Amino acid sequence: MDIVLLQRIEKLGQMGDVVSVRDGYARNFLLPQGKALRATQANLARFEVERAQLEARNLEQRKEAEAVAAKLDGQRFVIIRSASEAGSLYGSVTARDIAEASTAGGFTAARGQIVLDRPVKEIGLHDLRVVLHPEVSATITINVARSAAEAELQASGKSIQDVRAEEDAESEFDIAELFDDIGGAAEPEVAGESTLVEEPKAD
Repeated sequence: MDIVLLQRIEKLGQMGDVVSVRDGYARNFLLPQGKALRATQANLARFEVERAQLEARNLEQRKEAEAVAAKLDGQRFVIIRSASEAGSLYGSVTARDIAEASTAGGFTAARGQIVLDRPVKEIGLHDLRVVLHPEVSATITINVARSAAEAELQASGKSIQDVRAEEDAESEFDIAELFDDIGGAAEPEVAGESTLVEEPKAD
C-alpha cells in the first residue's frame, strides 16, 4: 500500500514522503495511529494544505521531547527479579516493566516508547532506547538484579559472580598459606647440620 507519512518514521521516511508498505503494517499501525494517510490524490492535496500546520506542531512536540530527553538520558532504574544462580531470569523484563520502573523513578514513559531489540532475560545492566518523539530518543540503563544489594554491586561495576570469584580466590590463597605453614613446621631443624663428602677409596 502506498502512504504519505505525517511524521518521521524510523527506517521508513520523513514527513511528506510517499512510501510503499505492507498492507497489514499500514492498516494495523500507521493509519489508526495517525502517522500516515493513504496516498490518494485527495489525501496528498489535503497533506499539502495542512503541511505548515503539521510541521509547526511537530517542531513544538520535538522541543518538548528534547527537554525531557535531556533529563532522562543516562538515568538508571532498578528492577528486582527472581533468577537462577547463573543469572538467568525466570521469565523476562518487558517494556511495561521498564515503563513502570521509569514512572516510579519520576519519569513518564509509555511502554510503546521503550525499544527492546531483544528480550531482557539476564541480570545485569542493560542499555535501552526510549523514543520520546520520532526525531528524539534517550538512552536509559536498567539494573536487573535479585536484590537491592546486588543492584548496588552491579551499579559499582561488580556482580555477585565477581564477588564469589574473589571470595573463592581468597579462600584458596588461605588454604595454600595454611599448607605452606604446615609443610614448614614438618621440616626438622638440625643444629650444626653439615654436609659429608665421601672421599674416593684408593685402589
